[in-house]
Amino acid sequence: MDKDQDKRRRFLIQELLREDGRYQDMKIPAEEEEQKRLLRGLMNIRLPKKISREFLAVQDEYLKAETAAKGITELDALRPVSGGLYLWQGDITTLRCDAIVNAANSGMTGCYVPNHRCIDNCIHFFSGIRLRMDCAEMMRKQGNEAETGKAGITKAYNLPCRYILHTVGPMISGHH
Repeated sequence: MDKDQDKRRRFLIQELLREDGRYQDMKIPAEEEEQKRLLRGLMNIRLPKKISREFLAVQDEYLKAETAAKGITELDALRPVSGGLYLWQGDITTLRCDAIVNAANSGMTGCYVPNHRCIDNCIHFFSGIRLRMDCAEMMRKQGNEAETGKAGITKAYNLPCRYILHTVGPMISGHH
């Protein structure tokens, strides 16, 4: 167990619990995996709003260390299938490149379902809470709902890539 990561995780959980009165009686679990699940869940449901610089600094250290522990996928380690076109399957939150694409919902501010395994949720968690704030600001400027096929771009913050392209894909319903 990394004592620095444990200390950071506990600080982040305490701050998120403290900012919402509904969670004042919630206890931090003793088990590391349960703490990680709680932290992710709290970050997933947090609305886009300001938070202290101290929180952001600790969050950034924590998330960068978590991503480093998963392993960074370097573009140089991949082979293009044609020219500059790469075909790769893996954890997109570990890819060091110029930009990744997020399969966003029409609200563009991420998935608010605690610990949901969708890529939108994963990208928002591992990037950190500033991503949601940037997406909310982007939506405020362009309207409250993004159109299918349109895209927005944000910084990637704590991901190893530089930018995130957020786009809403088509929703298919009915029988296939």
